[in-house]
Amino acid sequence: MNVFVLVLAIIVAIGVLAYYRASLTLFTAAIAGLLVVGSLTDTAGMATWLIFLVIALPLNIASFRQQYITKPVLGLFRKIMPEMSTTEKEAIDAGTTWWEADLFCGNPDWHKMHNFPKPRLSAEEQTFLDGPVEELLAMVDDWHSTHERADLAPEVYDYLKNKGFFAMIIAKKYGGLEFSAFAQSCVLQKLTSKSMMLSSIVGVPNSLGPGELLQHYGTDEQKNYYLPRLAKGLDVPCFALTSPEAGSDAGAIPDFGIVCKGEWQGKEILGMRLTWDKRYITLAPIATVIGLAFKLFDPEKLLGDKEELGITCALIPANTPGVKIGRRHFPLNVPFQNGPIQGNDIFVPLDYIIGGAPMVGQGWKMLMECLSIGRAITLPSNSTGGIKAAAMATGAYARIRRQFKLPIGKMEGVEEVMARIGGYAYMADASTTMSVGAIDLGEKPSVISAITKYHMTERMRIAINDAMDVHGGKGICMGPNNYLARGYQGAPVAITVEGANILTRNMIIYGQGAIRCHPYVLAELQAAQLDDQGAAVTAFDKALFGHIGFAISNFFRTFWLSLSGGIFSHAPYNDVTAKYYKQMNRFSAAIALMSDVAMGTLGGELKRRERISARLGDILSMLYLTSAVLKRYNDEGRQVQDLPLVQWACEDNMAKAQLALNELFDNFPNRLVGIVLKRVVFPWGRTLRKASDQVEHQVARIMQTPCEARSRLGLHLYLTNEPGNQLGRVEQVLLDVLAAEPLFDKVCKAANKRLPFYRLHEVADLGLKLGVISKEEAAKLCLAEEGRLFVINVDDFEPGHLAADNSLTQQPNGADALNQEQAKSKSKAA
Repeated sequence: MNVFVLVLAIIVAIGVLAYYRASLTLFTAAIAGLLVVGSLTDTAGMATWLIFLVIALPLNIASFRQQYITKPVLGLFRKIMPEMSTTEKEAIDAGTTWWEADLFCGNPDWHKMHNFPKPRLSAEEQTFLDGPVEELLAMVDDWHSTHERADLAPEVYDYLKNKGFFAMIIAKKYGGLEFSAFAQSCVLQKLTSKSMMLSSIVGVPNSLGPGELLQHYGTDEQKNYYLPRLAKGLDVPCFALTSPEAGSDAGAIPDFGIVCKGEWQGKEILGMRLTWDKRYITLAPIATVIGLAFKLFDPEKLLGDKEELGITCALIPANTPGVKIGRRHFPLNVPFQNGPIQGNDIFVPLDYIIGGAPMVGQGWKMLMECLSIGRAITLPSNSTGGIKAAAMATGAYARIRRQFKLPIGKMEGVEEVMARIGGYAYMADASTTMSVGAIDLGEKPSVISAITKYHMTERMRIAINDAMDVHGGKGICMGPNNYLARGYQGAPVAITVEGANILTRNMIIYGQGAIRCHPYVLAELQAAQLDDQGAAVTAFDKALFGHIGFAISNFFRTFWLSLSGGIFSHAPYNDVTAKYYKQMNRFSAAIALMSDVAMGTLGGELKRRERISARLGDILSMLYLTSAVLKRYNDEGRQVQDLPLVQWACEDNMAKAQLALNELFDNFPNRLVGIVLKRVVFPWGRTLRKASDQVEHQVARIMQTPCEARSRLGLHLYLTNEPGNQLGRVEQVLLDVLAAEPLFDKVCKAANKRLPFYRLHEVADLGLKLGVISKEEAAKLCLAEEGRLFVINVDDFEPGHLAADNSLTQQPNGADALNQEQAKSKSKAA
C-alpha cells in the first residue's frame, strides 16, 4: 500500500462514514484501523500517527475539548450571534416542527411519512358536508350577494349561525361542532367552489380569532360565557390585529393600553385604558365581540416591576362605550364584511384580557401559536377549493367550446395551460390535506403553515389567470353566469392577508425553518443564552460537534447523491415514483448543506439577505409540496390513472427546486463559495426538466374526460346540478355534450358531410328526416345544444342596470349622449 492509496482509503472511509452519519468514535476507530494497516505495510510512519493523535485525542476527550475548543468558540459565538427581538424569539419558539424538519435534515425517512395516518371525515362530519353545507350553498346566489347586496342575505346569516358554521372549532361541551381541521378544510373548499365571499366569512371565525384564543388560553369564566354564545351565533367575533402603521410587521403595532385604576359599574377597579386604530378587520362591521391585540404598559408598576409588559390580547364587547365600528372596506368586489375599528382612551377591566392577568404580555406567543394552526387551514383551503373549481370548470369548458371544428382543449397551446391548472389542483389538495392532517395529529406547524399559505395562494392566482385565458371572453364578462371572475378579482386578497406573500417567502418560511428545523442551530442559540457557564459549555459542546458532524455528512451526501443522480439512494417504492423520492433525497441533503454554508459565511447578515433566504425557502417548500403529492398518491391507493397528475406536479416542483439552487449559487455573496458548491451540487449541470408534452397532454385529457381521476380532482366541491350553481350546470353540460357527439357523428355520416358542431337542434331535425336517430336521441342533441349555449354565452344588461348610482340611470348615458350629438351633426350637415 503506497501513500496515495492510504490517503484515498482514508478519504473514502470518511466519505462513507459521513454519508451514513457515523459517530465520532466510529470515525476515530476506522481511521486508526487504516493507519494500523498502513504501519504494517510501511506506509504510515510516526509523523502520520502524530498528526492523527493531535487531532483525534482532543476531539475524543470531552473535558479537554470543552475547555480548549468549545469554550472559546462559545465566546466568539455569543459575540457574532445576531440580536433577536422578543417578538422574533416568540415567533421562533411558537408552534412545532413536523415532517419539514425531516426534509431539512438531509436524510428523509419516507416510511415515517407514509405512516402518518390519512385524514378522514367522521360520519358526523360527512353528514354535515352532505346536508347543511349543500343546503347552504343552494341558498346562496353569489351574484346577488357580491353585486347587488354587497353582503350575504339575512336568511343566509341566520342559517350560518343556527347550523354552527361559525363554531366548527368550538368544543361540543360549549355547543360547538368540534370538527377536525380536515373537516374544516373540506367545508371551506366546498364553500369556495361557489362563493369566495361565503368561504371568507365562514373561515375567519374558525381561524385566528376569539374562539380559537379562548379555547387555548381563556379563563374558565371567559370560556363558559363566550364560547356557548359564539357557538349559537349570539355573538359574532372579529379579531383586530392589523393597524395602518403595522401590517406585516404586526409586532410593531402602535395600539396600546395603560394599566391604571378606574371606575367600572360604580366601583373603582384595576383595569386598562386602551387606544387603538385597526383596519382590514374581517367581520368588524357586524361583530359583537372584538379580539384586540395591543401593547400594554404599566407606568405605575401596579402589576409588578416592569413598565413594558408586551403584546397582550383582550376581548372587548363591541357595545363598550367609546368603541367605534367604522364603515366598510370594499375588498376587490368580493365584499365580505371587512372594516376599521377604533377606540380612544377606553377603560376596561383587566378581566377582559384573554386568560386574565396571568396572560399579560403573552399575546404575541398566543397569536403565533394560533396563527400556525389557522394559517394552515383557512387560506390554503379556500385557495385549494378555488384551484380545483377552476380545474373542473376549465376542463369542462375546453371540451364543450369549439373553435376550428374541434374542442379547444385538444389544442396543444391550451393543453399546456390546462396541465398547469390540473397539476396545481392535485398538488394543492395534497399539500392542504397533509398540513391539516398534521394539525389533527396535535401539531402546531408554523413552518408548514407559512409554506402552504404562500404557495396555495400564489398557485390560486396563477391557476385563475390560466383559467381566464382559456375561457377568453366568457371569463371577462361579469354576470350571474360567470363562475371565474370573482375568484380572479379576489385572488390578491388571499395573497395579502395573514402575512403578505412577499414577506412570507423572503423572511418567514426560511427564517423560521432554518432555526426550527435545523437539528442543532436552535440548541446552539439556547445554549449560548444560558447564564450558568458550565451548563452553557456542556450544552453548546453537544450542539456544536453534532453540527460539525452534520455539516460534514451533508457535504459528502450531497456530492455523492449529485454525482450519482441519487439513483442508489433509498425510495420506498420501486415504480415510476422512485425517481422523485431519490431526487428529494438529493435536494434534502443540498438544502442542509447550503443552510450551514449560508449561516457559516453570512452569520447574522443572512437575516438581511432576503433573496438568499427566499431561495433556500423555495427549496424547502418544493420538497414539502412534492412529499405531499407522493403521500396523497399512496394514501389513495396508488391509482395509476392519477400518475400524469403526480408526474406533472413532482417534475414541476423539482425543476423549481433546481432553479432556486442554481440562482442561489449564481448570486451567493461569496462568489468563490458559490462557484465551488455549484460544481458539487450540479456536477453534470442542471439535469431536471419540467413535465413533457406527453404528460401535459394526459393531464389535459383527464380534466376533459369524466373518469375516476377527474372525480378525485374535484372531490369536496359543490357540483350539484341545480339552478344558480354554474359549476354544477357546466359539469352536466359536459356529460350531455359527450352523449350527443356519437349521435352528431351518425347524422354527419348519413348526410355525407361534416357539419359544424352547433345548432344541434337543426342537426337533430336532419337526423330524424334521414331516419338515422330516434326522437329520444334527437332530444339528447337538443339538450346538448341548450347546455352548449348556456356554457359559451355571456351575460348582458340594460344600459342603466350597471350604474352604482341609480339616479344616473334617469339621465342619458355617455353612449346615448354621443349618439345624440352625432345625430345633430348629421342633421345640420343635411
